[in-house]
Amino acid sequence: MALCVDAHAMAQVPASADALYARREDPVAARQAADQYLAHHRAAPQDFVGCWKLARASYFLGTQGPERERRMWLETGLAAATDAVVLNEARPEGHFWLAATMGALAESYGLRQGLKYRTRIKQALERVLRIDPSFMEGSADRALGRWYHKVPGLFGGSAAKAEQHLRKSLTYNPQSSVSLFFLGELFAEQGRPAEAQRLFQQVLEAPVHKDYAAEDRFFKAQARVRLQARPLRR
Repeated sequence: MALCVDAHAMAQVPASADALYARREDPVAARQAADQYLAHHRAAPQDFVGCWKLARASYFLGTQGPERERRMWLETGLAAATDAVVLNEARPEGHFWLAATMGALAESYGLRQGLKYRTRIKQALERVLRIDPSFMEGSADRALGRWYHKVPGLFGGSAAKAEQHLRKSLTYNPQSSVSLFFLGELFAEQGRPAEAQRLFQQVLEAPVHKDYAAEDRFFKAQARVRLQARPLRR
């Protein structure tokens, strides 16, 4: 059950933190945003918005920040996302960033240790789909596609379900660089090089999203690397 919290009785998330997060391609701005969100969370731990925004910023630093600090930020984000779910389990934000952070932690630990997160990740993403499948332009379907791609078949993975979820995510934004890239990686591993190369090219040609410029440019760089490499063929 969600906790009843009077939003007017607590401090609001600083606008300066949101402005810094919008400039997260600058490493200094990304760190300052996370620090401000963290300070706000400590001052107002019952603020649901503050929780998920800290989790979001922590995920960014945990995946694209300095290597030596990534695990620390992912642990911070995991705690913040968990708090967000407790505060308001009817909203998608806490569930989504909980799943995203656990996914990044799973990758950082490697396959054997990372598999311990697989059930919780899947459950959190399926909860997002029940609440709002269009959340962040189909991000839950995108992440579930990645889940089915990366989890071994013995533990529930499925290339067919991965493709299904990734294609579903593209119905919300056909030019999503992240979804196109993930689908391209799936096809490359399936021995479908021509389709993979076409998708990587689409990533390069897709417009930069006004809200996700940092992520778009990251995946465009990854797609450029994949296009320059010789495609694998069976």
